[in-house]
Amino acid sequence: QYYDKNNGEIWQSIEALDRRGMQLVASHDIVTWHQYLRQYRNTICGRHPIGVLLAAVTATAAPSTTTTFVKYAQSEHCHHISDSSVSYASALTTLNGSGSGSGGGGGAA
Repeated sequence: QYYDKNNGEIWQSIEALDRRGMQLVASHDIVTWHQYLRQYRNTICGRHPIGVLLAAVTATAAPSTTTTFVKYAQSEHCHHISDSSVSYASALTTLNGSGSGSGGGGGAA
């Protein structure tokens, strides 16, 4: 289990790790996304659909595509290593100028 004490309490470390992953999704950086998953072993239930999204954006070289995270929450704030929590994140991906978009989300614990 990854815990960086520099980020504060356990729940704050989880949030920092989640937000790092969210930043990678928003930047559409599929290579670093896969490195992040391997390095931190963050259990993201939507990691495969997120990977498909990132691959599609990368394959189409659509620079006008934006992904914005609109909500983040944790089911519990972990204070002890034995505590458990589920993180929830929702995002909106938009193909700017095309009039279409799709939403996605993922959680991490």
